[in-house]
Amino acid sequence: MTSERTEDRLVAVVVTSSMSAGAPPGIDPGSFLTAVVEDTYELVSTLDFVTPVLVTSVPGMEEVVWPGTPVLEIPELSGAPLVRAAFEVVSAAAPYAGQVVLLSGDAPDLPPLLIGKLFRALGSAGLAVCPAVEGGAVAIATRTPWPDWAEIGFDDPEPVRTLRALAPASWRVATGPGWHRLRAPADVHRLDPGLEGWDNTRALLSV
Repeated sequence: MTSERTEDRLVAVVVTSSMSAGAPPGIDPGSFLTAVVEDTYELVSTLDFVTPVLVTSVPGMEEVVWPGTPVLEIPELSGAPLVRAAFEVVSAAAPYAGQVVLLSGDAPDLPPLLIGKLFRALGSAGLAVCPAVEGGAVAIATRTPWPDWAEIGFDDPEPVRTLRALAPASWRVATGPGWHRLRAPADVHRLDPGLEGWDNTRALLSV
């Protein structure tokens, strides 16, 4: 990524209680959610020239972030209302942010490079999506303000197609390389043991 001012680029990790549904049998859903969110946040916190934020409907999540990281509360929502609400609270708390990535909190082993690719895509596009395996989005990036026509959720089956169908002719919607999320118990098998990071999730699953 280029050396823009830190406050120009912001990544918000978005957390809802429904993300605990990926807990495998025998693993406490609350502990699973905490571990996955902490790992997802940690990968964001390693990025240069980016401000990390946590957007959550789950109480107690402030314990997984570094002191000083903004923790913004939203209601428990899903679909397009969740994405829109997350962006609105981020925009209100950080009006200086010119580019924002909303990252689903259930992607603990996401390579940070993929977030960088979304920011680069915003150089020529108004929106950029990191698709999720088996449908949905891992992350959605936009230049501010959020476009009113972009009614999209993290679990939209084909988010890029949906956004391109909604977008005015003057808007370009870019797509980056895809990744996986932990939405169901079987998804833990998608985690790459060869990748660095996701230490909390790794430790929890090894018990």
